[in-house]
Amino acid sequence: MSSPNEHSPTIEAVILAGGMARRMGGDDKGLVELNNQPMISHTIDRLAPQVQRIMINANRNQQRYSEFGYEVMSDMDSGYLGPLAGMITAMGHTQADLLLVVPCDCPLLPHDLACRMLATMQQTDAELVVASDGKREQPVVLLLKPSLRDSMKAFLDAGERKIDFWYAKHHYEVTSFADQPSAFINVNTPEQKQQLAEQIAQ
Repeated sequence: MSSPNEHSPTIEAVILAGGMARRMGGDDKGLVELNNQPMISHTIDRLAPQVQRIMINANRNQQRYSEFGYEVMSDMDSGYLGPLAGMITAMGHTQADLLLVVPCDCPLLPHDLACRMLATMQQTDAELVVASDGKREQPVVLLLKPSLRDSMKAFLDAGERKIDFWYAKHHYEVTSFADQPSAFINVNTPEQKQQLAEQIAQ
């Protein structure tokens, strides 16, 4: 196995902002203000130093998202088919060796997310790596090979939606971020948003 220093693969990222956000009253979660900044701004700030390029997957408010200065792409399959559809679209738009996937509503993502997940992948020869907060896997925070696109598309086309069922079909490993238990706190309710705002302010 090569050590991480011998070969540094190119990593691009997609921020998934394509969901319906039903629990937030239908508000577009990436654009919900958190401490005077859209939620996705916090995510971009965390991610930008870690990857070569960022893409944003959004199925509405594309004009607003384009104002952040990154390429915005909508799901190839219409109909809000969930995070898999956004990942499939992004995998078709990247030339990088690896794609890092994150949701738009995790403003406290680890600053070392990409390098630690890459280390896991290189040490284990995994096809994809899923992040964990030490207790639970975070199924939409993952590092994967874009060559898995056909497999994921076949899974979605078969009517499947649950991403963890898909990655169980492949050699996947987990990177624990138990040392950063708040890293993957996301915002599904106005109450969680308030708690998170207080945490960021501190």
